[in-house]
Order: sequence, then C-alpha cells, then structure tokens
Amino acid sequence: MSDVASASSAVPSKLLIRNIGILLSGDLDRPILDADTVVAIDGVIHAVGREKDVDTAGAAITIDARHAALAPGLIDSHVHPVCGDWTPRQNQLGWIDSCLHGGVTTMVSAGEVHTPGRPKDIVGLKAMAIFAQRAFQAFRPGGVRVFAGAPVLEQGMVEDDFKELAAAGVKFLGEVGLGSVKDGTTGRRMVGWARKYGIQSTIHTGGPSIPGSSLIDKDMVLETDADVIGHVNGGHTALPDDQIAALCERSPRALEIVHNGNERAGLLALRMAKELNQLHRVILGTDSPAGSGVQPLGILRMISMLSSLGEIPAEVAVCLATGNTAKMRTLNCGLIAPGREATFVFLDTAQQSAGKNLLDSIQKGDLAGIGMVVTDGAVSIQRSRNTPPATRVPEVVSA
Repeated sequence: MSDVASASSAVPSKLLIRNIGILLSGDLDRPILDADTVVAIDGVIHAVGREKDVDTAGAAITIDARHAALAPGLIDSHVHPVCGDWTPRQNQLGWIDSCLHGGVTTMVSAGEVHTPGRPKDIVGLKAMAIFAQRAFQAFRPGGVRVFAGAPVLEQGMVEDDFKELAAAGVKFLGEVGLGSVKDGTTGRRMVGWARKYGIQSTIHTGGPSIPGSSLIDKDMVLETDADVIGHVNGGHTALPDDQIAALCERSPRALEIVHNGNERAGLLALRMAKELNQLHRVILGTDSPAGSGVQPLGILRMISMLSSLGEIPAEVAVCLATGNTAKMRTLNCGLIAPGREATFVFLDTAQQSAGKNLLDSIQKGDLAGIGMVVTDGAVSIQRSRNTPPATRVPEVVSA
C-alpha cells in the first residue's frame, strides 16, 4: 500500500487551461500575450502559448476558460493580519478568504500592529514576528499566501536582531514609524541592517493613522530610504502635493498606492510616475484591515480607479497589482510565465457593463467579474460571491 501511494504521489499533476480570451501577463513590458493556453505542472507554470503549439496531453485537470481573460492572481502589497483569518480591528472573521473572492491570492504584511497587547520589547517583538511568519507559512486561508511576520522597529534594536530574524525566515519589516523609531538617522541604520540580511522594508508615509502614531514626512522617508514608500497617498492622510512629488522625483524606491488612502493623492503619484517614465515603481495595496474596514474588492477597485481616472490602459493597471509587486517584493507569483507559480484569476466583463469588453469596462471604471481563482495549480473558488457576476465563466471540464 505504501509503495503504491508513493508511486502515485510521484506522478506530476498537470493543469491545462484552454480557450483563454485575453491573457494578461502582469508584465509591464508585454502586458497582453498572444496565447490562449497555459499548462502547469505541480503548481508551476510549464508552458504558455497557442494550443496547437503546446503539449496538452495527460492533464489531470482541464479548465475551459470559455474566452474569459486570464490574469495572475492579484497581490495586496499592504495588509495588517493578526492571527488566522480574524482581525480585531473590526472583529471580523474570514476577511482573508473574502479577499480571495476579490481575486487576491497573495498578501504582504506591513506589520501585525493590531495584535491585542502587541509586545514592544525587543525579545517580544521578535518572538511575535517569528510566530506570525511560522503560522501563516502553515496556514493559507482559502489558498491565499500571506507573507506575515513583519516586526515593527523599536529603539534599542541592534544588528544581531535582524540577523536572527532573517535566520528564522522573516522577510519583511513592518512599517517604519509605527514603533518608537521616528527619526531618519535611526531608521536608515536599521533599514540597512535589514537589507544586509535580506529583509525588505516599508515606511509609513503621511499623517497619523491611529491615535498614538505620528506624521512621517518626506524628509524622514528620504533619509530612511526604505525599499517601499508605503501608502505614498497616505494611510489615510496624505502628505502635501509637493512632498509627494519630491518622493516620486528624488527616491528610486517603490511607490505604493493604497485603497485606504487619499484617492486624489494616489492619482497624483501615478501621474508623476508616468511622467517620469517609472510606472514600474508603482505597486498596489489596500492597507486593511483599518478603521474604514476590510475591502475584499479593494485591489480590483484600485485597478479600475487608476485605469479610468489615471488614464492608463486596463492591462497596465493589472500589472501594477501583479507583476510590479512581485518584482518589487521578490515573489515568485504575479506573472504568467514559465517557472512562476500557477496562481490565476479568471476575469470577464461584469454583466450589463457599458464596456464593450473586459478592458474597456475597466477603463470605464467598472469592476471586473471573477469567474474562478486558481492557486498553485488547484481551483480555490469558482464564481466569486463578491464581484458583480461575470458575463463568461470558466468551467472545469475534467478532473
């Protein structure tokens, strides 16, 4: 029995997706691919192309896209998880699974700052970060991959603390400025230590988000030089326009635009990045859970807002929520290309939209309808319970 089971588990699992209408790659350099078929083996993309040119034999699961669009699973670059699929911020259960129904398959923690009794001593903050990293590594609500365990910088941390965190698997810092480190000199030193050991950093930008937090202005952001300028459009309160412009012009770092920020400031940052020919720096997040709640469709809403009001093609807006974030965050998702994770969202025009097709509907400001989400080569959900109903819905035709 054990030999049979062992032999069976050794057989590669093959996924075939055919009859794709529009293939949105997530790559700014080539956002739409001339392809209608994707093959994945053991949760990793193996081939992308026209069906006549791809080996489709032996698929364990075949999905007929029925001419819906295929895009990489969306990435939320800025969340604040706590423990499991619960948030004390709004005392809500199932928020991560609900975001899956908004097409989000990957989340990056900007700090577990809503944890009741969050420890602020150095031993405690390291322990909490390692616990969160381990817990979410083993637990994927609905299939969503959450990169958690993001410690908030506190005064008194030394280089060995970052070395220890990195050795334990911590990959990201919580927002600089949410702890007791509130000056650029200290922030830059600690960010440098984190970078030395492969830990990426994000800095809070703008006014206080909750009582007890502080203003982080352009001078501290520039001096600290974190890898990601977190919610450049404020979380919720934005910096003055001239300071946002200075961050776009004077820093080479990622510009994160969030749903729970100032929409006008977000459009300003997008316009600045476009004028500077640096759209590759723009990444998207929700900054939720927050005082304004949880937004399961937050990333989809950002895509539609930036495309319609920021006047960028819909396929480019999709890249900001997928490939751009994957590249900036060094993640193996967010792009439909061989070797990447087989994690996808099937999109189509929402029923009764004024748009002529999916891309036109997004550019008119409508949300896309989601017909299916696949994570790591397996179907996680079929028709979304949260989006407007999609006109065309994919179908699993063999499994």
